[in-house]
Amino acid sequence: MRESPKWYACAVFAWTPPRKAFLVGVAALALAVCPAPAQSNPGAQESAPTPPAPATPPAPATYVGSETCGACHEDIFKGLKANRHFLLESDKKRGWETKACESCHGPGSKHAESTAAADIQNPARLTAKKSEQSCLKCHANQPTNVGRVQGGHGRSEVACVSCHSIHKPHSEDLLKGRSAAINAKCAECHQSNWAQFQKPFHHKLPENAMSCVDCHNPHGSSLRASLQTANGNESSCFKCHGDKRGPFTFTHAPVQMDGCQACHEPHGSANPKMLTRHEERFVCLECHSNIGAPAVAASGTLGGVPPAIHDLRLQRFRACSTCHQKVHGSHIDRALTR
Repeated sequence: MRESPKWYACAVFAWTPPRKAFLVGVAALALAVCPAPAQSNPGAQESAPTPPAPATPPAPATYVGSETCGACHEDIFKGLKANRHFLLESDKKRGWETKACESCHGPGSKHAESTAAADIQNPARLTAKKSEQSCLKCHANQPTNVGRVQGGHGRSEVACVSCHSIHKPHSEDLLKGRSAAINAKCAECHQSNWAQFQKPFHHKLPENAMSCVDCHNPHGSSLRASLQTANGNESSCFKCHGDKRGPFTFTHAPVQMDGCQACHEPHGSANPKMLTRHEERFVCLECHSNIGAPAVAASGTLGGVPPAIHDLRLQRFRACSTCHQKVHGSHIDRALTR
């Protein structure tokens, strides 16, 4: 079959001037002979690719039981058996029977298959808030955690696992309450406070005769510095210094208003009796000095000038407690001399 003429040939004949009449017919013939350019058919649409099928979500992990965990983590599981948290292994009330490990670490079926750390929940690597939620599933609404929100540890987001080890035997855990272990743990963060206990006059913490939790509640308290209370919400100092607690007929105002810290450094001091000043008289003169109004000075109370016989240049008047022995309060004398 003879090949059809091209469009450019048709255009040449159509625009030759001398043969206008002839070329009009040739142009008409060219339109009949030359094929029209191929045009896309808007009705014919290419078939769209088939979208991939949605991926099937992986099956959630399931509980496998503590015996499965103990097959690989033998040493940890053996230590857990000697810890009080192993009681969860028989806890039917909360639904953790035979699942003591997974009560904190979550379902372990995927981890048991892959042994990958990413397939198990590790409270030590979680944020403090999420780690705390794991502990509070059992330890919520307990007396030790009542002040958790107000306490410094809670505000600073210190996780429970920062101080407590769940896997260690009970005899090695802080829950046992050994003074040496508690003091060493607190000193890891509170280094400035621990340095105060190295001063000449201090509470007997370096000797392990007492611990930080004797005065402070590590889980929080409504009092400042998370202080413990004793004898009906009184200062924890009175647990040991019971002879200083009232009520007294004649009280010393700073004891009631500011507490023991008004005159003493509770952690340690370079001054005798753990006083805030190196001489006793300077502690007293912070309040009992010539700073008050005449009416207040005449009453002999706060801001009053000591009597003329109190010549502080003499050695015998430089220790106020020589005469005012009952500085914490008295049942007999308003001047606290007896």
